[in-house]
Amino acid sequence: MTSLADVPAELRDELVAAGLDPEALWRQVRVAVEEDLPDGTGVDPTSWATIADDATAQAVLGAREPGVVAGLGVAALVFHAFLGTDVRIDDRLPDGTRVESGDVVMRVSGRTRQLLVAERTALNLACHLSGVATATARWVEALEGSATRVLDTRKTLPGLRALQKYAVRCGGGVNHRTSLQDMAMVKDNHVIAAGGVLPALEAIRGRFPGLPVEVEVTTLDQLDDLLALPAPPERVLLDNMDDETMTEAVRRTAGRVPLEASGGITLERAARIGATGVDYVSVGALTHSVVVLDLGMDLVE
Repeated sequence: MTSLADVPAELRDELVAAGLDPEALWRQVRVAVEEDLPDGTGVDPTSWATIADDATAQAVLGAREPGVVAGLGVAALVFHAFLGTDVRIDDRLPDGTRVESGDVVMRVSGRTRQLLVAERTALNLACHLSGVATATARWVEALEGSATRVLDTRKTLPGLRALQKYAVRCGGGVNHRTSLQDMAMVKDNHVIAAGGVLPALEAIRGRFPGLPVEVEVTTLDQLDDLLALPAPPERVLLDNMDDETMTEAVRRTAGRVPLEASGGITLERAARIGATGVDYVSVGALTHSVVVLDLGMDLVE
């Protein structure tokens, strides 16, 4: 594996501009390398036995189904990790591009052995992130015509949160809090522990003044209690409400506080949720159970 210094400055700057940390990504790639090549020699017996030392090739990464690509810059970083400055990358599509089956998303040229060793790590990341972006884009399309935006959640794979949330942005979605410290979020267990919705809100504001607070409610009465406060929370989460109840919640709130719908949310219900007038709908499935987008890599003969 090469060093991060061998990665072109343009690619590192691109990742930073996308809200990603190249050093953190480099560490993740190193972990993936150690999974595939645990003895530290860097030798893949299959490739080393079947491919000449000096062989070079061009590989084409292509879409095998329609979707939205994401993580192609990350895949490029993987190829640089294995080939350093000896790799050439052409025709890489911008993340967030819609593709059809058969579209070329990137071409890579370099030493054949290293291309094949890097292949799986590059595809694992690009396929997964493209799956997240594609799922998000379906929600954006389903909500089209309404003001409702689709949010991700913290239901992310450990260590991949920044990448998964980046892929949500590529698909047209909006990021919720990245960590527990970005915003306080009062849910049912906090309400039980604090002795009620209002005591929980007061406790957070007393100890962490200035921190935005979101409060989960399950009934219109709880919402009314929050709206009656001189300073309601910065956001209210409507948990497991039906469409009619959400519509009434929007009417009662009258724009005073952003409303987020959550719980029992399916894509088939998206248009109805948008019609209620809520500001956001949060969907854990964007990251916790997404299906990868099928991308493949083939050597050009």
